[in-house]
Amino acid sequence: MGRILLVDDEPNMRRILASNLRLDQHQTWEAGGVEEAQRSLAANDFDVVITDQKMPDGDGLTVLASAHENDPTLPVILLTAVASIELAVESMRKGAFDFLAKPFQPEVVRATVRRACERTRLLRENILLKDAVVRLEGTSEIYGDSPAVHEVRDRIARVAPTHATVLITGETGTGKELVARAIHRNSPRAAKPFVAVNCAAFTETLLESELFGHEKGAFTGADRQRQGLFEAAHEGTLFLDEAGEMSLAAQAKLLRVLTDGQVLRVGSTRPRRVEVRVLVATHRNLEQRVKEGLFREDLFYRLAVVPIHIPPLRDRRDDISGLSDVFCHQVATELKMPRRRLTPEALQKLQQYRFPGNLRELKNLIERAYILTSNPEIGADDLPLAQKETLSPSGNGGIHAGGLSIPFANSFDLTGVLESAEKELILRTLNSTHGAQAEAARRMGLSRSALAYKLTKYGIRSAE
Repeated sequence: MGRILLVDDEPNMRRILASNLRLDQHQTWEAGGVEEAQRSLAANDFDVVITDQKMPDGDGLTVLASAHENDPTLPVILLTAVASIELAVESMRKGAFDFLAKPFQPEVVRATVRRACERTRLLRENILLKDAVVRLEGTSEIYGDSPAVHEVRDRIARVAPTHATVLITGETGTGKELVARAIHRNSPRAAKPFVAVNCAAFTETLLESELFGHEKGAFTGADRQRQGLFEAAHEGTLFLDEAGEMSLAAQAKLLRVLTDGQVLRVGSTRPRRVEVRVLVATHRNLEQRVKEGLFREDLFYRLAVVPIHIPPLRDRRDDISGLSDVFCHQVATELKMPRRRLTPEALQKLQQYRFPGNLRELKNLIERAYILTSNPEIGADDLPLAQKETLSPSGNGGIHAGGLSIPFANSFDLTGVLESAEKELILRTLNSTHGAQAEAARRMGLSRSALAYKLTKYGIRSAE
């Protein structure tokens, strides 16, 4: 059963067609000319269109064009009292489903409409299937079977159909951009742009220009007007990676965009309206940076509508075996090399490693092994790992990281242990830089003001 639009300037012809098609339980709509047909096509969804070729206000080829403008897959059957090879060829070239000459046998029309309806059904099922596949693939790159990864995938599925701002947190290399892309692919904006920018890669002035655009002459070197990434991502998604590195001035501008949907180009006084979903990622603790005065509190709460935390690889060691298989397959495909497997010793070595670089580091290790070894299997010796980043074999004897040994016990004060370790690392770093705070801050990935805060917090003096 289908929804059929009948277009003919002769009422009797429309009635005959409708009467015959209702024998097959089809629903019919009627239009007496081209303009009426165009209005019906704009207002309704049809499975098939049957149109006469010659009408007072136009022809069937115009109806065909209008139908395909609304739905390129919609089958259109042309009827004509004056058949010619040229007209048949032209109508089929322009995408007509079939071409029938009057007078016609009712059974022929019914059979043609049945075939057209079946084609429509298959095409639409195919579109739905492709959409379902895309949605499934949207989280296929979020590998792992651990409960934490299942929770990440569940949050992606829940938040993607909404327009909520999402704050994605996790260490470097955990796959924050993969999560952002999965959210976009599963959202109603999937067909619109996905624009990503690393906020840590730009100076303060350049970042504002990159995000919001600038006018000609706004600053030295601005020799032409430039559209910002917010405008480029209009109706789509903007992914701000490492947003914790943004200056307070850029944060204020970002807050304004999120609040009223308007961007102000550098050097301009005329705001431009944009409609963009913002996804934010950072490896920083933004709540701590708020306390340190490095991040706006109002912006933090505006960004953290839905938080998604990606666990580090050392907290999901059971996933390493499956992830290694996935990366072995990926690397073999990318390098066009035979597929290799890891020996049990190599896998055990990986499972005892802390992975400060997380998934990115794991894939790089496997890619390096593929390139540098010609063995059919990747052995433990093919994986050069830093011993200082190795977990105890049992996983509960202690952690060795950065030269520090942190023992585990049945019970302990986690906050005290972490603060003690942080203080010791700061002291060691300052010692290695001979007290140069700027260099120590750079080595630890901190701003000068953040380091100053920690020196005050732990009572560390320059003499120490």
